[in-house]
Amino acid sequence: MPRIQLDQDVRPLSEFRSKTTTFVQQVRETGRPLVITQNGRSAAVLLDVMEYEKLMERIETLEDVIQAEKQIGEGKGLSHAEAKKQALARLKR
Repeated sequence: MPRIQLDQDVRPLSEFRSKTTTFVQQVRETGRPLVITQNGRSAAVLLDVMEYEKLMERIETLEDVIQAEKQIGEGKGLSHAEAKKQALARLKR
């Protein structure tokens, strides 16, 4: 995901209300998120749908890695040789 450009990608809620279409188009074209502030503080983030989906895929992958590491730590992992053997057995079915 492209990095936020503070001079372009942080806008107050009042400006977002009046220029919603412009800001949605900006997010789509740049792929950068838009931070919306309220009373001078971050309140929400507007993301392009594709960027959101990529972000969610990354999170899911990281959660899978964490789960796998936990299982390995609990002794539930397989050696490479055993995993290969099981995979080949499944392919032969």
